[in-house]
Amino acid sequence: GAAEPADAAGPGRRARRRERRGPNLREQRRLRTREAIVDAAAELFAERGFDHVSVIEIAQRAGVVEKTVFNHFPVKEGLVFEADPPMRAALLDAVRRRPAGESAAAAAGGFVVAAVSQLGSPAAAEGVAEMARIIRGSRTLQAREREILGALTDTLAEQITLETRAAAGDLEPWLAANAVLGLYSALLEAARDRVLAGASGPELVTELRARGRRGLALLQFGLAGYAKRP
Repeated sequence: GAAEPADAAGPGRRARRRERRGPNLREQRRLRTREAIVDAAAELFAERGFDHVSVIEIAQRAGVVEKTVFNHFPVKEGLVFEADPPMRAALLDAVRRRPAGESAAAAAGGFVVAAVSQLGSPAAAEGVAEMARIIRGSRTLQAREREILGALTDTLAEQITLETRAAAGDLEPWLAANAVLGLYSALLEAARDRVLAGASGPELVTELRARGRRGLALLQFGLAGYAKRP
């Protein structure tokens, strides 16, 4: 389902744990084990980097056997990235619920700007900084993040194609989707840079929102007048 902007903004795991629901003790034990594995992995990745930590070490830190880790996370990258990023559902929801007269790119871009700007808030900054250090320290994770962004682009393009009944091979849905996800990627990296530099709080949220709106304006009104040779 849709997530709050701060949770939906990055392709990595959410810092806040989901609330446990229901009285099922077996499910609660499963969730506790999963949380212990994720916490152990996060600690080790922060200490030594993703590429230098083995699944066996994660299992030992979490107090489980290696097979248990793989039961919860079939691939190691799953310890950092959600299999189904919360942003995907939230992004599509923003497009489907947009008011009459608003373009799909404007709705998706507006969602991206609102979501990523919240990464500058004090509540999110620590998790953003930790995630940035882990991802930027691993080529494996950088490649996986690009794959996730590519999949989000495809999903958005497919939604636009569906709505516009575009013909197979039409470029417009793909150009629009790539523009929105390009804005997202650039803004996300800007947020990571600023948070890693020690910035956070209302001023950073405002700065990121302003950057995002400038990018969104460029996206909405075209590139014809941008970087024009005098």
